[in-house]
Amino acid sequence: MDRNLIFPRSLRYLMAVAEYQSFTRAAEALYVSQPTLSQQIKQLEDLLEVQLLDRTGRNVRLTAAGEVYLQHARRALVELNAGSRAISELHDLSRGSLRLGMTPISDYLATPLLDLFNGRYPGITVSTLEMPQSDIEAALAEDRVDIGIAFGSASSSTVFSAEIDTHIMFIESLSLAVGKSHRLAGQVSPLSGEVLEQEPLVLFRSDYALRRHINQYCIEQNIVPRVAMEATSLSVIIEMVRRGRLATLLPETIAHSQHGLHAIPLQPGLPRHTITLICRKGAYKSPACLAFGELAGEWSASRCLLDDGQSLTAAVATIGGGRR
Repeated sequence: MDRNLIFPRSLRYLMAVAEYQSFTRAAEALYVSQPTLSQQIKQLEDLLEVQLLDRTGRNVRLTAAGEVYLQHARRALVELNAGSRAISELHDLSRGSLRLGMTPISDYLATPLLDLFNGRYPGITVSTLEMPQSDIEAALAEDRVDIGIAFGSASSSTVFSAEIDTHIMFIESLSLAVGKSHRLAGQVSPLSGEVLEQEPLVLFRSDYALRRHINQYCIEQNIVPRVAMEATSLSVIIEMVRRGRLATLLPETIAHSQHGLHAIPLQPGLPRHTITLICRKGAYKSPACLAFGELAGEWSASRCLLDDGQSLTAAVATIGGGRR
């Protein structure tokens, strides 16, 4: 970026006069008339209420005030140039930041995406904030996060605000998860609701999205779950299940990927769930935000798990703004 576009003209003129020690030579170097140059510097002196140049000698020189002021002006120019470079670096994605709001479930499921993003854009700092799903929309509205990664029912029961743009990345099935020492660890055929009702469970608290969906499933199937423990941490739930006494209900990807867990399907099955990118409609999207949306579209397409026929182009357009 041309510094002349952002650096005040009067300061550029002052720097030129100080360099050439002459109004005439400075005007020639700047391709302006000498009266124009003189007028600009006089206006600056009037604004500061101090004399910046000593015009009485053979050569024009800075006064003591002019020396001090020019030192600050030069530092300001350095900072402006650094700012211009920083803007360029943001756009070429060699630096920047991204704030993601996620639920305890979606942060586990989206970890491969975060790893891909870090590998492609190592200069971008990603901050992840874990929160209940109900808080993610509020965080977007209050500009506390740039993108949310939500976990919700694949049915129409998951409703987002009209102010939210959404893109389903992939769809996830749920199953009962037990530890390897649990009495049901060898079970491969689906379990009935009656069997599930007998199992002591460790689940998220009722203000978490997954727990609300589990509760709804139990109501629909006339199941009264035995909730032995509630938690806000997925790590705690997984560790308790590993110990063999309690079971839980988790996305199959998590149940299969965690050492020491065994996944068992249910009959009838729980409603399938979605991992969805959400952002505030009309909000400014930084280059890092756009790049994350692009990569999320590529990643979801590569999983080949979208059931609604969304294309990669549509995926990119929703969060990434069609940036190519």
